[in-house]
Amino acid sequence: MKKYRTNAIALAILLGLGSAAAGAADYPRKNLQGIIQWGAGGATDNISRVITPLAERHLGKKIILTNRTGGAGAIATAFVNSRPADGYTLMYGAEPVQLHKVLGLSDIDYDDFYPINIFAQGPSVIVANNNMPWNNLAEMIADIQANPGKYKTASSGAGTLQSLVNAMLKESTGIEVISIPFDGEGPGVTALQGGHLDFMPIGLTAASEHIRAGRVKVMAVVADEAMPGLAGVPPITDAIPGFDKYLPWGSFYGVFVKRDTPDEIKAKLTEAFRLAAEDEKFDQFIGNFHSIKLNLSGDEADAYVQRWQSVASWLMQDIGEAKVSPETLGIPRP
Repeated sequence: MKKYRTNAIALAILLGLGSAAAGAADYPRKNLQGIIQWGAGGATDNISRVITPLAERHLGKKIILTNRTGGAGAIATAFVNSRPADGYTLMYGAEPVQLHKVLGLSDIDYDDFYPINIFAQGPSVIVANNNMPWNNLAEMIADIQANPGKYKTASSGAGTLQSLVNAMLKESTGIEVISIPFDGEGPGVTALQGGHLDFMPIGLTAASEHIRAGRVKVMAVVADEAMPGLAGVPPITDAIPGFDKYLPWGSFYGVFVKRDTPDEIKAKLTEAFRLAAEDEKFDQFIGNFHSIKLNLSGDEADAYVQRWQSVASWLMQDIGEAKVSPETLGIPRP
């Protein structure tokens, strides 16, 4: 009886392995599910809905997109993590997930997922109220240094773009400002225009129309080189040479599967999204979206995501907003 059971178990294992191999070989046999971490109309949602039809052409199946919001991406991440590692549930996400462990929001981050493609990076800019006397970032920093605690900036909470860039500015220059909480970039930039704030970091996508209309003035782009479409706006490193230790940095958008998904399935998804990101329609969208195309996958994408985590996590630690030390999580200091 014991021998019979042993043989039966061995046969089941072999059949299971054979079934998995066959499943990978003819993947995808059915439509896929795509889970978007953020709400409709946001940057992650927009970029996901543009690139997905382009990837579908190369997969031969549909990817049904659904928004699962909440917990700064934690709700969607937990859902996808609960699904089988068979390549039929994709996660479309952005950078805040890489701070979940440090901020005590979740035990899951992108270490648990494989980056099929990091599509693009969203650059940031520092903008000021039009009535401020500053003509450039160097003048702004000098004035704030001479008047600690006088000027006001915006923050959308720990780990957001505003809080991280403000932390970078403080660590690089020692400036002391009053941080006013807002529920997102939109309310913040409205307050800036009304004179309730003096300056704020903001994603270029969210700021572009206000810049074009002359409702705010740009002090610098958070990069080490000038951005196309922002003529005359210097990179932040012109005023703060030491800032380059944080760069390249910005919001990022990508698509992921569970880390232990079969390699052959990962390869098929990677190729489909690589070709999608090379499509002319995606290039046009990225240009209009004021973003930088990355089209990274595999080890290169992992390195990019992990470096972002390293920079952001240690910033949170250094300004006292980390709930868990990045050192205890094995996150190296940049």
